[in-house]
Amino acid sequence: MQRVLPKFSGTGVALITPFLPDNTVDYHALGNIIDYVIEGGVDYIVSLGTTGEAITLSSQECREILDFTLRHVDGRVEIVAGFFGGNYTDKLETIIKNYNFDGVSGIMSSSPAYSKPPQSGIYEHFIRVAEASPLPVIIYNVPGRTSSNVLPETILKLSENHENFAAVKEASGKLEQSVEILKHCHDNFGVLSGDDPITAAVIALGGHGGISVIANALPKHFSGMVNAALASDFPKARKLNFDMLDVHPLLYVEGNPIGIKAAVSMLGFCHNKLRVPLMPLSEPNREKLRKLLSLVPDLEL
Repeated sequence: MQRVLPKFSGTGVALITPFLPDNTVDYHALGNIIDYVIEGGVDYIVSLGTTGEAITLSSQECREILDFTLRHVDGRVEIVAGFFGGNYTDKLETIIKNYNFDGVSGIMSSSPAYSKPPQSGIYEHFIRVAEASPLPVIIYNVPGRTSSNVLPETILKLSENHENFAAVKEASGKLEQSVEILKHCHDNFGVLSGDDPITAAVIALGGHGGISVIANALPKHFSGMVNAALASDFPKARKLNFDMLDVHPLLYVEGNPIGIKAAVSMLGFCHNKLRVPLMPLSEPNREKLRKLLSLVPDLEL
């Protein structure tokens, strides 16, 4: 019997934002990267997330990037838009209420950063996001950036108390958190890995896919691994995971998206350009990354 999966299952790619040497958005490169990941088998695109350097973009640039992405994708896959409101729930709520979401399938949002709210505050924040949003919401738990871990009981309470919550992107790095959510969540709530190296393990334990960084560079490998795991073909999933495994640490050694932008530039899709305070991957790590990418089966550098 074929497994029935909730919305936003499979492979999402947290798309990078390529820049020209003058620091403006490189729309030609963005279009080529979009085509590459779609041809590589991703199921949906997440635009304007952490990997997309959204925090360095103006509101106008964010709007223009999303509009370009919608036009270029042209319905081939679904698009999720990242919405991150910093520390101020009221501000994020207002932005969402007044935004034109035509063509967008969902939004992804993390808990407030820096202020380190208690679980009750995180809950109220996300409830207000869900009430403001006309679209399904992916809860993004990324304590490495927000300094606040959204605990499984909070995720479950949110999913039970508002129908707008479609999924969680679990990026705590703690496999047991995904397992606890999976044990208790309802059938149409998605549990997505936000940590590429453990995505196959999350799926093996009942998860529904992942939102990936490495899929910018290795979309066929990552989506192939996810599809194999969802089909319970774990020998194939394990092989594809092993093929990518050594690359993962170099993507984060100096921070994300520094590593993945270096990797995508090595494939010839964009300049290795980031906006300050982010900087290009250092030369020693760049050479290590190039060597490891060259060892990935079925990838041409």
